[in-house]
Amino acid sequence: MRPTTVAEIRARGRFRRTLPFLGPAFVAAIAYVDPGNFATNVAAGSQFGYLLLWVIVGANLLAMLIQALSAKLGLATGENLAEQCRRHFPKPVSRGLWVQAEAVAAATDLAEVIGGAVALNLLFGLPLFVGGLVTGAVAFALLALHGRGYRPFELVIAGLFAVILIGFLLTLIRVPIEPSELAEGLVPRLQGQDSLLLAVGILGATVMPHVIYLHSALTQRRITAETLDERRFLLRHQRIDVLLGMGLAGLVNASMLIVAAGLFYGHAYDGTDTLEGVHAALGQALDHNAALLFAIALLASGLASSGVGTYAGQVVMQGFIKRRIPLTLRRALTLAPALIVLGFGVDPTAALVVSQVVLSFGIPFALVPLVMLTARKRVMGALVNRPVTTVLAGGAAVLVSGLNVVLLVRTFWG
Repeated sequence: MRPTTVAEIRARGRFRRTLPFLGPAFVAAIAYVDPGNFATNVAAGSQFGYLLLWVIVGANLLAMLIQALSAKLGLATGENLAEQCRRHFPKPVSRGLWVQAEAVAAATDLAEVIGGAVALNLLFGLPLFVGGLVTGAVAFALLALHGRGYRPFELVIAGLFAVILIGFLLTLIRVPIEPSELAEGLVPRLQGQDSLLLAVGILGATVMPHVIYLHSALTQRRITAETLDERRFLLRHQRIDVLLGMGLAGLVNASMLIVAAGLFYGHAYDGTDTLEGVHAALGQALDHNAALLFAIALLASGLASSGVGTYAGQVVMQGFIKRRIPLTLRRALTLAPALIVLGFGVDPTAALVVSQVVLSFGIPFALVPLVMLTARKRVMGALVNRPVTTVLAGGAAVLVSGLNVVLLVRTFWG
């Protein structure tokens, strides 16, 4: 039985008292290694080598800041971001935020289910539509674990995250790496318009709207704190969770780019701009085992991120309009767009691109309210942002939102 008060946790040793806090950021981190990230990071490494490695590092630092703010909001207020928006914003604004958040949830599930379906096709030859059904069913089973408490769900998601991490690290150690070129990749620079667009794509996909809402829900009322000192204690340990979870997500993303740069850059492998093409190219460049690890990691990503996305959708609906619908219906609603796409034979990679565009549209509507609320003393109390934190977070909001505007303009108007 986990401890429920800070006093009980403090009675433990230094390492054991940190364990109860680990979990929320690892659930949120799944969104940063979803199938959309697979496609973007591999494309960056295949086309430009290590050039855009600095973008991934910068994107990861932004992710740490934003998810830390989300976690702090839930801890400080006892409510998640959706509930706080409903409480502090006019009703038309709150309802508008809810509508776009639901669209984002559907787009999120589109990417994750397609990724799982592609992985099942690569591993077992299942038709994409059948693979989508299997992915949805498994994700539903993952969500059922949450009925037994938050810990079983977090442990399974963390286990799937570990599969992704290990899969890429095992491949990474087999890839020839040029240390000097790798170091140069950490220096901010670009090479032409195509590299700019890929950099925008990486940065634009840094902030996943649904996990901004979800992370605040995962930390609210998690452990009871009676005093300000205890709340600060919770906040310090929550930051450790964010650093570990987001740091490992950054390591996965960097590994994707480095593997692609080391194996594909400057070589004539066809189709590395698609998930299926990357799988085939890994088999050619290394062997069957490398291709197998990629497919397994992609499957773990699709299953975990689909479960997390549906859970986030439930949090959004309950927070904005105080409604909870049966989990089966919720899963069916978010799964439907992906199954329609797969059923009509739409190209999976093209569908992933469309889903990222919808996600880009939704980012400012989650990020700006988060910065506004965490900067208000009457909302956060003593845990309100410091001025420098608000400046950094506001700058991040402007940067990410602006880059997503560029991405949208380039997508629709060339």
